Amino acid sequence: MSPPTDRPRRARFEELARERTPIGDIALRRRVDPGTGADVHEVKLDDAYLMSSLFTAGEVHLSRLALARAPQREGLSVAVGGLGLGFTAAAVLDDPRVGELVVVDALRPVIGWHEAGLVPLGPRLTGDPRCRLVLGDFFALAAGDDALDGAPGPRRFDAVVVDIDHSPRHVLDPSHAAFYTADGVQRLVQRHLAPGGVYGLWSDDPPDDDYLETLRNAFADVAVHTVDVPGAVAGLRSANTVYTAVAPG
Repeated sequence: MSPPTDRPRRARFEELARERTPIGDIALRRRVDPGTGADVHEVKLDDAYLMSSLFTAGEVHLSRLALARAPQREGLSVAVGGLGLGFTAAAVLDDPRVGELVVVDALRPVIGWHEAGLVPLGPRLTGDPRCRLVLGDFFALAAGDDALDGAPGPRRFDAVVVDIDHSPRHVLDPSHAAFYTADGVQRLVQRHLAPGGVYGLWSDDPPDDDYLETLRNAFADVAVHTVDVPGAVAGLRSANTVYTAVAPG
């Protein structure tokens, strides 16, 4: 007979938080992976899955690939559009050259999950003095005259990393589409990126030749990367796309 234990049994599934937002009901869920016994955190928007802690290779590579092309000096300033489960931001903080990280997210509940420690990376992000979580519409800020962190007046970052929409063609809200146009890209370069700064974008679609051409018309050097992502079913794999582009010096 097994000895008694006072440890409570962990639920195999639970909804940790749910809140109505302007774009729908957003929910944070935790479940136990039946194969590994590890916790899996998932985010749903209404009935659609937005993200899962099972699939983070794209987010991590996005930050690493972008910062690999950033200026080679200490004290880099980085802005990330999109907080999610925090993997993009945490990968930025892994780079010791980063002196400041601003993470902009339009959904107050998502920021609240991190502040309350409901997601595994929350304590790390909120406990790092280099990192600030800012409530705001990244795309509206990118289109405006103020800084990406909402501070009045222009400010340029050494890197701007974006992980919000599914791709430049498949956006979560129609208001985001202008960011991916020629005018939106030019504005990013001219108002929000320092000379020689780098822009990184995650996409769930294959490389888009039209978007690549838009980037090449505004940036000095553009690259596209295919990131292999392990699948949920053994033996199956998928791929994400990461765009990186260096602003003129």
